[in-house]
Amino acid sequence: MQQTRIVLDLLDMTKPRVVLLMLACALVGMLLASQNSVSLPLIAAGLLGIALVAGSAAVMNHVIDAEWDRRMARTQNRPVATGRIRPREGILFSLVLGVAGATVLFVFVNPLAAWLNLASWLGYGIFYSIFLKHNTSQNIVVGGLFGAAPPLLGWVSITNTIEPGALVLVLIIFLWTPPHFWALAIDRIKDYKSAGIPMLPLTHGDRYTRWWILAYTVLLFVSTLLPFFIGMSGWLYLSVAVLLGIVYLGYSVAMLVVEDPTLPLKSFRYSITYLTVLFAGLLLDHYLPEITTALTV
Repeated sequence: MQQTRIVLDLLDMTKPRVVLLMLACALVGMLLASQNSVSLPLIAAGLLGIALVAGSAAVMNHVIDAEWDRRMARTQNRPVATGRIRPREGILFSLVLGVAGATVLFVFVNPLAAWLNLASWLGYGIFYSIFLKHNTSQNIVVGGLFGAAPPLLGWVSITNTIEPGALVLVLIIFLWTPPHFWALAIDRIKDYKSAGIPMLPLTHGDRYTRWWILAYTVLLFVSTLLPFFIGMSGWLYLSVAVLLGIVYLGYSVAMLVVEDPTLPLKSFRYSITYLTVLFAGLLLDHYLPEITTALTV
């Protein structure tokens, strides 16, 4: 029974839901980079390596954040925060996952993908967790660059090159991250206050944060049009991006002009649907010619 608990705690430390979201974004990059045929073994190896490295960074974040996690209702029952997993055990587990993931990427994918994953690990697992999260209200903005990396990691896993299309995907997620997390921070401001984490609503106020959410949503809307204008996608994706963007802008404007305390959480939840459907539309547009050909044969 105790061994089962330890296994579940270790799994929880890898933040499986976050890793799954990262893998979904990496898979989008992989599929968009696959021009002629999809190499399933290469995709499987890439996703496995990315998952292991991402899980390793998440475990390190648990270890570093243990003191702050104890102060927040949402995180106070995490394994390291409660003492069920000791910090040195967490560090060892993180190293095992990281080395395994890097090895898979070096051997079965390509060195560039391995090095970029390790750079992402350092960015999130060390730089963000230690120096950004607890020291600046711009933690989400700067840290968002590391969270935006999965499509690039997936793309590079297939092509072994960094290309404009991959960077556009990174830009979209980078600009999506602040309005996504700041909306949640407004809704859970008491939690962040008790933990002493300098989120923007705490350091600069609720109204100021809502204006920045709108500003980033506008920039996000513009960035989602880039795939069409660089020839990466067609009219189907453009239509999806415009419709989704108008709704997201509506939430951001409503948060400024409507007195409704539920709007930040609604905006946060919509942002998840927004990114999911946006990337689904991009994939559908990419493979539409093949789908059409298959249906007409």
